[in-house]
Amino acid sequence: MSKTLFITGAGRGIGREFVQQYLAAGWQVVATCRKPADLADLAQQPALTVLPLDVTDWDTVATLASQLGDARIDLLINNAGIYGGVMQDLGGTDVGTWLETLATNAIAPVKIVEALLPRLAPRAVIVNISSKMGSMADNGSGGDYHYRSAKAALNAATVSLARDLAGRHCCVALHPGWVQTDMGGAYALIDAATSVRGMHDVIAGLQAADTGRFITYDGRSIPW
Repeated sequence: MSKTLFITGAGRGIGREFVQQYLAAGWQVVATCRKPADLADLAQQPALTVLPLDVTDWDTVATLASQLGDARIDLLINNAGIYGGVMQDLGGTDVGTWLETLATNAIAPVKIVEALLPRLAPRAVIVNISSKMGSMADNGSGGDYHYRSAKAALNAATVSLARDLAGRHCCVALHPGWVQTDMGGAYALIDAATSVRGMHDVIAGLQAADTGRFITYDGRSIPW
């Protein structure tokens, strides 16, 4: 029996690559994004279900379990995220944009886990796509207040989820690397296919003892 992936932010970049690689591996995939038309070229595949979702539409998030019927999720990937604008250095922060970044990158993943708990299969894995920029120990350059703080908040939430769901679900934060996407830019070090292949391998090798870890796409631990 095939396993099921539920993923947010699936319309482009890393999210879309996750959809393609897990479909190729024989999984059932429930892909959510704000614009389902972004996945129109894949929609004919019977193993793919596409749902429209803005992860900060809290009322819709609360109905996700009911939209899945009897489906059981084996892997939940909270991938949807935003960078938070180009003006976020000291003196350039914007409260509205900062709050939107926190809502999308840190609050929404927790609300999605809460909504989908009834649909998680025993020993299902929860993956929050984070960033090394959320590491306080690794912050040697400052700036990027919106994005750094939102990913640090996501990391803290990931550890809390790992503690609260201990013995039930493995929950980790994954750093995809600096990836050539709209967010990462053309000068990034790796392409989305390389990043997702690495994360796919990391996810496949996760054990219960890994819950609460912060890991790179190539399997190395990142300091908080």
